[in-house]
Amino acid sequence: MMDQQVGHYKILEKIGSGGMGEVWLAEDTRLERNVALKFLPAEAVSEEEQIRFIREARAASALDHPNICTIHEVNESDKGQTYIAMAYCDGDTVKEKIARGPLTIEDALDIAIQTGEGLARAHKEGIIHRDIKPANVIVTKDGLAKIVDFGLAKLSGSTQLTRTGSSIGTVAYMSPEQVRGDEVDHRADIWSLGVMLYEMVTGQLPFQGDKETAVMYSALNEDPQSLVSIREDIPRGLEEVVGKALVKDLTNRYQGIQEMVEELSKISTDETGQQEWEKSIVVLPFEDMSPDKDNEYFSDGLTEEIITDLSKIHSLKVISRNSAMTLKGTGKTTKTIGRELNVQYVLEGSVRKAGNNLRITAQLIDATDDAHVWAEKYSGTLDDVFQIQEEVSRSIVDALKLKLSPEEERKIIERPTDDIQAYEVHLRAQYEMLRLTEEGLERALQLITDGLDAVGDNEILYADMGQVYLWYVDAAIKKEESYLDKAEEYAQKVFTLNPESSHGHLLRGWIHKRRGNIPDAVRELQQALTIDPNNLASLQHQAWILISMGKGMAVRPLVEKLVDIDPLTPMNHMMVGVNELMDGKFSSALEPLGKSHQLDRENPIFRFWYAKGFAYESRYDEAYTLLNSIEQDAPQTFWAQLSGFFRNALQGRKNEALQSVTEEFRSLMREDEIFPLWMAESYSLIDERDEAINWLESGTKYGFINYPFLNEYDPFLENIRGEEQFNKLMERVKHEWEHFEVVL
Repeated sequence: MMDQQVGHYKILEKIGSGGMGEVWLAEDTRLERNVALKFLPAEAVSEEEQIRFIREARAASALDHPNICTIHEVNESDKGQTYIAMAYCDGDTVKEKIARGPLTIEDALDIAIQTGEGLARAHKEGIIHRDIKPANVIVTKDGLAKIVDFGLAKLSGSTQLTRTGSSIGTVAYMSPEQVRGDEVDHRADIWSLGVMLYEMVTGQLPFQGDKETAVMYSALNEDPQSLVSIREDIPRGLEEVVGKALVKDLTNRYQGIQEMVEELSKISTDETGQQEWEKSIVVLPFEDMSPDKDNEYFSDGLTEEIITDLSKIHSLKVISRNSAMTLKGTGKTTKTIGRELNVQYVLEGSVRKAGNNLRITAQLIDATDDAHVWAEKYSGTLDDVFQIQEEVSRSIVDALKLKLSPEEERKIIERPTDDIQAYEVHLRAQYEMLRLTEEGLERALQLITDGLDAVGDNEILYADMGQVYLWYVDAAIKKEESYLDKAEEYAQKVFTLNPESSHGHLLRGWIHKRRGNIPDAVRELQQALTIDPNNLASLQHQAWILISMGKGMAVRPLVEKLVDIDPLTPMNHMMVGVNELMDGKFSSALEPLGKSHQLDRENPIFRFWYAKGFAYESRYDEAYTLLNSIEQDAPQTFWAQLSGFFRNALQGRKNEALQSVTEEFRSLMREDEIFPLWMAESYSLIDERDEAINWLESGTKYGFINYPFLNEYDPFLENIRGEEQFNKLMERVKHEWEHFEVVL
């Protein structure tokens, strides 16, 4: 085509090609300027492609904006080829820039803001681009970003061009709604710009996979790696903007591109040094430097005790032990840790324990600039451990210039026990207990038994013993009522030694919850929280009970606090999502449920709740994928049985569903407040109405009295809502729900 004349354009050289034709540099002989001519391929062009090509010209020509490539005309050559004449942008595509390496923060922000401004104009005119990606943004030699290729553009309210159920766009940049083939609006462009911005600053895509299907699955189900974990100089504001642009739930994404542009414009590239921080800290697991390398329990215990001390200071945000422990061995830098956990300070250290001798080092680091605030070494014996803990905590208080109230002064010098031997047994027992295996619980039980024989009555060891018996039941290792009786026995022993023990109130609340004595459970757990507001176990139990009771407003501050101080524990994100589900807000539940699954892909409970979220939202294909994966990855478990039962019920396969239910399975599913709900839903779906209602009655006995969810929100109970027995049950549930007062 070189040197050919097309109308009043002289073809000079080929500058690009793609699925929708070739682009040539040409001279406009009338106006004596260079233009780009895009030709629709002549061979085997479908009517749909012709419509799309003309649509591009019409859509883009209606837009007069410096960040959108200008369309001059659409015409047909003498040979019958349709072409678009557009402004020639002399520069590189963003794709070419990224190929040379990640962009500077300044350049990435500049390009993103300009692209956003162009999209804002398009959206104002009711035009959605639907294929924003680095290859479709050209940066001229003057630094002007130009959006090109409106070939997939869609006018607001117009008919979808593609076949029913298909999706259009470039997979790596497609929003979840595009991946699903749903109708899209301007928020799809916001997602794509978020992906492009992520790629500009990191050099990699947020959603990856070897095949297109893997990329699509990732966009639907996974959260991207945090920006700061890839590149440490990312301003906090940029991380937040990209995160909000890439929210899977449309209602929680930016609702307008201009809002995103405004927030990008406020970001300063030296923002990390100007951040107005709340006083906040994470205590990293102390490294075990002992010669025999068998004192990890002690170094972990020291970490936990310092966290406990600092958590008593109201003006200091302290990341919990659970989240801190997940960082063990990750090799992450302090800057990365600070940014991921949203804290300013990081405490790290080591423990060397040889017999009764101790040597402890600790250093406080400002995570914003990696500067050491102070470092100290402490030497002594095991008898000195509480004094050393107190010295470390006070050094942090002094370094952060915190003012303690008299009550905080008193609490910070409190000791878990006055008996060093009991303390060491406690640390060993907790280390074994938190494995949540039968073998670990057996070892913990023996350690505590031997410890009590050696030291006599001890509050902390009695509390540990009660926890062991409760974990047997909660981890579904032992089901006997006698284990709850044993736990209650040890709770009473705790109160005999200390009537104001938060450990004792937690144990009693936990026991009442397991027995379905919900008002008593709430009262005991609230008392535990009054004594120790940062007790994670009390917070979690209290939140879970209130979720089951349909008290969503009371739950929110509890789960928000859990996520704030314990952000790396998947259970906390799961509870945020479950609370949204139980409040009838199915779409907004998917993001936190997906986060819990992302944090722990192996645990079937997080995968099952995520599948439930998709099912409630009528996104059955995604639900089936997750349910099938549980059956494959966790066979011979009740989770596999539960997943198979629910999947078959959803698919209307009644015989297969009923065949999957064994008596052992039914017995296990009765001893909880949520399990009976799941059974009732499945039986309702296959029109086994009496069974469904009987299971609901079982769940209400254990405290599931979420009347709005049962009576209105749950789509899987629709088959039984007209039944007389259901209506009678709802009368009782409504009365209990309305008359249960939450005082927090």
